[in-house]
Amino acid sequence: MVTPVVDKELCISCGNCVDLCPEVFAYDDEGKAEVIDKEGCGTKCDCEEAAASCPTDAITLEE
Repeated sequence: MVTPVVDKELCISCGNCVDLCPEVFAYDDEGKAEVIDKEGCGTKCDCEEAAASCPTDAITLEE
């Protein structure tokens, strides 16, 4: 199982991850992406697609 991690310093709040995986990603109080369900990758959405869609590579997937 992979676990998504968001680097808030790289996040530009483009919304790609939230649009593609709203079950796993949401906006925090600062408008940056955050992970709301670390176990949702693969079962609720394709986190690899969300990570690949990030223009600043702010999302990494850890084993």
